[in-house]
Amino acid sequence: MEFVADLLKIVLPAGLVIYGMYLTVMSFLKKEREKMVVDLKTQNSQTILPIRLQAGERLCLLLERITPNNLVRRVNSPEYSARDLYSTLLYEVREEFNHNLSQQVYFTDETWESVRRGVESVITLVNTAMQDMHEESRGIDLAKKIFQLSLDQKNDVIQQALKNVKDEIRVFF
Repeated sequence: MEFVADLLKIVLPAGLVIYGMYLTVMSFLKKEREKMVVDLKTQNSQTILPIRLQAGERLCLLLERITPNNLVRRVNSPEYSARDLYSTLLYEVREEFNHNLSQQVYFTDETWESVRRGVESVITLVNTAMQDMHEESRGIDLAKKIFQLSLDQKNDVIQQALKNVKDEIRVFF
């Protein structure tokens, strides 16, 4: 029995020391892991932030380029018929949008949906303007109709999309 008591006198303090060391090491490893996660997040934000800002710039540029006034002024030519201008306008809007599809990765679904609605509203506006045109209409007639319909719109979907993109970018500053 004395042997067991002597053994407990040795094993019990040794066990407590080992348990204390275990707790110390685990605490140290946990703090190191947290530090690594913070460092990784910092590195990611240093890499991702400029890319997100660039994506925001590209979406703002897309939206500005497809606003009806800017779009018509940029692609209209005096020799275009209404049909030629119509085709060119739709081509330009779709190309601009397709060129910037990958930017949706950097934005929330709500912001991207507002950008998509803005593009669709421009396409709808051009389609609506073209419906009222005759076969012999000139491009300038279609341009005037697009400007008129654009002015008549009560809520500007493009401006709302721009606001959403800018608001999301401002979160980082």
